[in-house]
Order: sequence, then C-alpha cells, then structure tokens
Amino acid sequence: MAGEHAADSPPEEMGEDFWNERYRSKERIWSGNPNRHLVSEAADLEPGRALDVGSGEGADALWLAERGWRVTALDISSVALERAAAHARERGADVAGRVTWTWADVTRWDPPESAFDLVTAQFMHLPPERRARFFPALASAVAPGGELLVIAHHPRDLEEGVPRPPDPELFYTGDEVVAALPEGEWTVLADEVRTGTSVLGGETYTVRDVVVRARREA
Repeated sequence: MAGEHAADSPPEEMGEDFWNERYRSKERIWSGNPNRHLVSEAADLEPGRALDVGSGEGADALWLAERGWRVTALDISSVALERAAAHARERGADVAGRVTWTWADVTRWDPPESAFDLVTAQFMHLPPERRARFFPALASAVAPGGELLVIAHHPRDLEEGVPRPPDPELFYTGDEVVAALPEGEWTVLADEVRTGTSVLGGETYTVRDVVVRARREA
C-alpha cells in the first residue's frame, strides 16, 4: 500500500486494484524524496535490517539502502514495486542489491518475528479494526534493541480542511500506536505532532503529522 491516500477515496476502494490504477495514471505519484521525518529520525541510526511498510515508489527504501541498510520494501501495488525497482537500478547495483521489493497486503501479512532493526510505516491509514492488528504486528517485527517509526496524518488535518479521505475513522493519534506496544518492553523516544506545509491540488496547506518512534528493549 502506498504512502498516502488519495484525497477523496473511501477506504473500501483502497486495495490492490485501486493502487495499481493510481500508479498507472501518472509517471510519478510522489515527490521522489524521502519522508522528512524518516530522515530526521533515522539519519544517525546504525544501518542494519529495515522493513519499509507501504513503500510506494521506493524513495524511503532507497534512502535507507544508500546509507547501508538492507531493506525489505513492502507494498500492495505491483506497479509501484516495479517502478521502485527501476528507480533502484538507476542508483546502481550496490544500492539496488540492498533492497528486496515484496508484494503483500499488510492487512493480512504476518511479518517475521524480531527480524528488523528498524520498522517504518508512513501514512498507513487503515480502519480501526485493521489497525488493531497492524500496530502489534509491526511491533513484533522489531528486533530487541531495534526501533519502530510510525508516521501518519493527524486527525486535525481533516478538521481544518486539508484534502484527506473523508472518513474520520482512518485517522489516529500517537496514543493509539503507543498503546499497541507491550508494556515494559519499549521505550518511547518520540510521540509528537509536527507541523509543516504541503502542496495538495495546487494549494499550500498547513499539515500536522503524528510521529511515533520507540525502541524495543534489548
């Protein structure tokens, strides 16, 4: 599943067919730049094994790979994965060889236990019943001493007229992510709402992102 939802599509339509058609509709959907919160939070981490959930056209996975991470990049869109793999080849064999592009529906996929030093999921706006499974699954994939990074649009975006899917249930705060982490096993390093600007539909909006970063105890 790609990094952000279309502005006005209901969640039941956001499956594999939806995302494949969306990626086919344009040569590039996203900016090609890594997410600013990933850059600020992960730049100083020691490279290891990373899982990028909802990898889209691959900008975040490639940013990690260029820094020495071995990345499993997961998406529901085969079109996005093919495009991302092409971008990887443009970066050279060294970078491309560090990324494994993997098709999966994250609402049904079970990640390997304790397998990654960094698990990142960005703008994965699932219905509440799917998030109840999704967040614990992400946490279970983090190795002892590893980190989890979840980034999302804050509910206030919808309240203030930012073009987002018109379903309040898709939005959540950091508290929901933190609550999914087993007590006593995690240290929360960041649970913040960060403000920035984004150009959507040709207009510039003030947007607010939920940023949760947590480290699993070794």
